[in-house]
Amino acid sequence: MGKALTFLGIESSCDDTAAAVVRLAPDGSGAILSSVVEGQAALHAPFGGVVPEIAARAHAEKLDHAIEAALSAALVTLSDLDGIAVTAGPGLIGGILSGLMLAKGLCAATGLPMVGVNHLAGHALTPRLTDGIGFPYLMLLVSGGHCQFLMVRGPEEFHRLGSTIDDAPGEAFDKVAKLMGLPQPGGPAVEAEAAAGDPLRFRLPRPLLDRPGCDLSFSGLKTAVLRARDEVVAAKGGLTVQDRRDLCAGFQAAVADVLAEKTGRALALCPVPVIAVAGGVAANGMIRARLEAVARAAGVQFLAPPLKLCTDNAAMIAWAGIERFRLGHCDGPELAARSRWPLDATAVPLIGSGKRGAKA
Repeated sequence: MGKALTFLGIESSCDDTAAAVVRLAPDGSGAILSSVVEGQAALHAPFGGVVPEIAARAHAEKLDHAIEAALSAALVTLSDLDGIAVTAGPGLIGGILSGLMLAKGLCAATGLPMVGVNHLAGHALTPRLTDGIGFPYLMLLVSGGHCQFLMVRGPEEFHRLGSTIDDAPGEAFDKVAKLMGLPQPGGPAVEAEAAAGDPLRFRLPRPLLDRPGCDLSFSGLKTAVLRARDEVVAAKGGLTVQDRRDLCAGFQAAVADVLAEKTGRALALCPVPVIAVAGGVAANGMIRARLEAVARAAGVQFLAPPLKLCTDNAAMIAWAGIERFRLGHCDGPELAARSRWPLDATAVPLIGSGKRGAKA
């Protein structure tokens, strides 16, 4: 039996301001005592995407209120906490700094230990919070900025099997939504349109399926949607509602086909009893269903977090902080914000390099 631990989590890596209180019970199980997420969709809607400066300012304005709400909902005070976990990267540097500086101030004032968390590790460790699974397991992380297959062997042991070499699927969903004149965030908007569309009408590519391995690509698929849209516009003088629905359905089906095929390959490379999916794109119903079918065919358990834990949240950050804290990790005031922070530091970079380091 271990010691009970209660952590406050702070998340501000993109456009969701979040705070949560999570408790680790002596038997090793986790419980979310509260989870507060304040979105910024209305602030960014006029610009068709997230504006980093606006996001950072909104985080600075909302973080203290989110933390107060999370503590109140959990019926705890700062003195009841055992530590504070905060996202230290990767993401938009201004937003990360907002959360990190607040966490440093709270820890300096209270004497509580601070644990910096990799945002991606928060997603990757979520199944341990929600379902209590053990190591190892296969994780498909699909979000707006990342897409990778990870063998998770421990709270800080991540082996990358494959990754996108360009756009992440969430980014592609957002860009396709913009091409279709749909609102942001693009994932839910495209999924809603696709529900009434014909996925077979447009012949869209399935990138990299003709090559071995688990790497992925979505940039060319996005471009193919653009060209198909332009051909329809040129022929008809515009898009009908059904044209838009069919394009969205074809795009969504292509993404699902690619993810399903690559997931099967990843399971063949690393047979494990469990495959989990996390990240914003994991909220897509069609993609979840396809991945679950692949897992069932391979004879492994499929896990997906509740929809509210697929998108950015602070509960996963608090849990990842607890996992690191139990390994003896604690960060000081020198902890720096990082816009890029690969989970598998030994893997060959596929995207990004230079002063900021590899993205993935």
